[in-house]
Amino acid sequence: MIFFDKVSKIYAPGSAALENVTLTIEPGEFISVVGQSGAGKSTLLKLLLAEEKPSEGNVFFESLNMSDLKLAELSSVRRRIGTVFQDFRLLPNKTAYENIAFAMEVAGQLDENIVSDVPQVLELVGLVDKAWHFPHELSGGEKQRVAIARAIVNRPDVVIADEPTGNLDPVNTWEIVKLLAKINELGTVIVLATHNRDIINALGKRVVTLEKGRVIRDEKEGKYVL
Repeated sequence: MIFFDKVSKIYAPGSAALENVTLTIEPGEFISVVGQSGAGKSTLLKLLLAEEKPSEGNVFFESLNMSDLKLAELSSVRRRIGTVFQDFRLLPNKTAYENIAFAMEVAGQLDENIVSDVPQVLELVGLVDKAWHFPHELSGGEKQRVAIARAIVNRPDVVIADEPTGNLDPVNTWEIVKLLAKINELGTVIVLATHNRDIINALGKRVVTLEKGRVIRDEKEGKYVL
């Protein structure tokens, strides 16, 4: 489904954020990307979202070369990718329901679909009773569940979770991880970037380890080894 073909990203001469990365992500996979700060995790995710273009090599989403897409085509592909961030990025003046609905509005969804789908994802993430709460009225874990609901409401093929538990306590961390695993079981690809060793070791899923921009380990049932 996603293929990095000998991809390098160079921001300054002699300094490669990614170097000769070849990587395939299959439909339905749950893949964790680990590495120390500066290893290239964020660059990898930016290339997948086509926020950056490779200096060398190509990134494919199915048969589409992300670097060759025109803006309208790129927007269409990005709608198939949901994103979850460490800092939630919720709109503070909108309720949980409205934050999720807004993602559907931006994607051009019909009002009837919004009315139908938003309650469904709120139920999936366990926040039906918090639908009309504003972000400042929610805990960190609840905010992240709203962010996940927003990421999946348009039924993406892939969800990218960039350090989604970085601001959460251990209890909420595991709730978010279990939720991501549940979404994966429903068929969505999960690409998780995290520093959390316990999460990686408990998941028993595929782990790709980056070091200085290179893939140094790619294990089907991997552990956090740095």
